[in-house]
This record gives sequence, C-alpha cells and structure tokens, in this order.
Amino acid sequence: MLFCILGPQVLRVTTIKEEPYAMSKGSELEGFCIDLLSAVSKKLDFKYDIKLVKDGRYGTTDDSGNWNGMIGEVVRGEADIAVAPLTLTAKRETAVDMTKHFMQTGLSFILRKDLASDDSQFLSLLNLFSTEMWMGVLVAYLLTSVCIFLVSRISPCEWEQPEKETNFFTLSHSFWYTVGAMTLQGAGPHPKALSGRVITSIWWLFSLVLLACYFANLSLWLHSDNQQQSVKSFEDLANQNLIEYGTIKDSSSFNFFKNSNNPTYHRIYEHIKKAQSYSLNAEEGFRKAQKGSYAFIGESVSLDLAVARYCNLTRAPEIIGMRGYSIAAPLGSPLVKNLSVAILHLSESGELDYFHSKWWASSCVAKNDKSAPLKPTSLKGIFLLLALGLGLGLFLALLELAAKSSKIANTQQKSCCSVMSAELSQRFRGGKAMTPESSEKSKA
Repeated sequence: MLFCILGPQVLRVTTIKEEPYAMSKGSELEGFCIDLLSAVSKKLDFKYDIKLVKDGRYGTTDDSGNWNGMIGEVVRGEADIAVAPLTLTAKRETAVDMTKHFMQTGLSFILRKDLASDDSQFLSLLNLFSTEMWMGVLVAYLLTSVCIFLVSRISPCEWEQPEKETNFFTLSHSFWYTVGAMTLQGAGPHPKALSGRVITSIWWLFSLVLLACYFANLSLWLHSDNQQQSVKSFEDLANQNLIEYGTIKDSSSFNFFKNSNNPTYHRIYEHIKKAQSYSLNAEEGFRKAQKGSYAFIGESVSLDLAVARYCNLTRAPEIIGMRGYSIAAPLGSPLVKNLSVAILHLSESGELDYFHSKWWASSCVAKNDKSAPLKPTSLKGIFLLLALGLGLGLFLALLELAAKSSKIANTQQKSCCSVMSAELSQRFRGGKAMTPESSEKSKA
C-alpha cells in the first residue's frame, strides 16, 4: 500500500509555467503536471502548496557551479519537490534525486509545412484518388459496360433480326468500348440506337469530368511537390543551408548536441553556436518556425503540442536522444521511492495516457496545402447523373423493343407480352459474335 511518510506536513511544490504542463486559470494553475500532482497526492495521501519558480528556469549551473531554476530551489531547500517537464539527466542526478519518468520524450524539430518534405511514393499517381473513389470508378465502368451490352441486345435498332444477324456489341467489345470512351479515343462501332447513344453520351460526360478532376489534382500535386525541400531528419537539416535552425540556449537539448560525439549532431551544435540561432524559450521557437525558414529543435512532446496548436507546423518523424520527464526531490529524500511507485500505478492504470490525450488534443482541422485524395462524395453529382443515364438508356431500349413487339403482335394476332418475351429470349440466346471474315463481308 502506498503511503507518505511526512504525515500531515504540507509539501512545498515548485513548477514552471509552460503549456500544457502548468497554465494560469484565474488565481489557480491547471495542466498536465497539475493533474499529475493531484493524482499522486491522492495516492500518497498528502497535501501540497504549489508555486511557480521565481526565476522562470528549469535548472542549470552558473559559472560558480550553483544551481538556478527549480533544481536550485530543491537543492537549497526552498521546495520539497519540483513537478514539471524536467528532463532526467546525469548532471541533475548529481544534485537531486529524480523519480521514474512520467513521460517519455526525445529530440526532434518542427518547421513550417511548406518547408517540410513528404517524398513521393511509387504509387503517388494512384493516391490522387482515394480508395473509395477508385472503387467507385471501377463499379461505374463495369455497370456502364454491362448496360451497353444489354441495350445493344435489347434494342431493335442495334439488332433487328437476331435469328439472321450478328451483333457487334459483344460483352468483350462493350468493355473495350467503355475503356476507349474514357480515354477519349473511341473504339467503334458506335451505338446506333437512341438508348445506346444516351448511355455512351452520359459515360463520355462522366469521363470528361473525372479526367478533369484527376489532372487538376495532378497539377496541384506536382506544383506543391516541386516547392518542397527534403528535410526529414537531423542529417538533412545539417546538410542544407536554406533553413536556419536552433534551440533554447543552455537547455538539455542544446547540451545534447554540445556533448554528442556523433559528427552530424556536433555539426548542428557548431552551426547553432556560430549563427547564434538560439531561442529564449519554446514559444519564441514556435513563432520563428511559423514565420518562415526556421526549424526549432526541442522535446518531441512539446513540439507535438505546437503542431496541435499551430496548424501550419509539422514535426519531423525522426526522434533522437530518448529521455524522460521526472519529479525532482532533494538527495536522499524518502519521497522519491513512493512517488516513483505512484507514477508507475498511474501509468499502468492508463491515467497518464488520459492526461496526455486531454492536454494534447489537436485543435487543427485536417488540412494540407498538398492535394488531398479525391473522394466519391466530391463527385456524387456526376455519379448520380451516370446512374440516371444508365437507367434511362435501359428504359429506352425496352421501349424500343416494346414498340417492335407491339407491331409484331398486331400482325401475328398474338399478345404483346408473349412476343416481347420471345424476342428477349431470342436476343440473349441467339446471334453470334461477328468474326473478322463476317465483318469484312458486312463492310463490303
């Protein structure tokens, strides 16, 4: 069972104002760290008094080796614990004790979306239409081909005497004709009946609209792709000189590059130091990234928050230097063990995940300067027009057959329905596909 060994003593807590960890709400504070502190206090049954750090710093050493910020307040005994996004580092561990991390993070960078890169995939041309759109086009193609075949069989204008004549529009030719119409090439012979011409005309219109939308999306995709630069990793960042980059001076992120033996990371440190491309704080880094050619390097969780708030920013997929955020307490403090166990309980119960989803909720509507895949709902009107055209074509073909059947019925003194039934049976059972030899004879 978890317990706090301090009894009724009120714990003095120091934190720093940073969104979304601790933010002002009237005279009180709210945020991820405030929720975390409240949950931990309930598990360990202690009360606390929380205040903002006086100098607004996390904690580094000055030239004389003294600690400032929240770490300094804990070291000097001005606070019992520091609850904030404090990165667990070897240097801080020498000055204070730190708990198990309550959040895992790493280093990444953000920049404006129009400066980021999304390398072209092998199937990028197919991605201009959504999967649903391609399925809709396929279904439309199959239905149109089948309808052209049915109309050519039913309509007397295409096939006057099934017992003697042959029909050009076999099922295979109907499929080929529909493809030819979509590619604006044509694949004769063309329908002669009004019903067949209605269907083919509607299909041509459908094809023209579809191709116009596809090429419009293609043009936008090519235009946006040519404007982008290939910056997806820290190596890409170090190998270019068009985009400036930097981080917060003397932060753990800055010290990571400063102390790294990796040649690429050390080049980044040398560039930042030479160009003096520092940011005073995260908010300034976010503002610089929004303005233009600047990549701000920082903790990935903080950058994810910026991306959720500022919709024109994007975070690079690469994350390096994995580390965690922990609660700091004085060296040898008996609190650390209990705090660590409480944090593990919150993690295992899913409460930490809930706090994260609560405070990192995105306010951005899905939007991209790059062409989005076209969906069927965008062209539902033309799909509906095609469906009406197919239905109208089949209806006209049946009317044409009914008119002929009525004449035959009057001549032979039979019922119109029996004649029409016999005609349909003959048209779908009789007749052969025209061979090349018969085709030549018919032309002659």
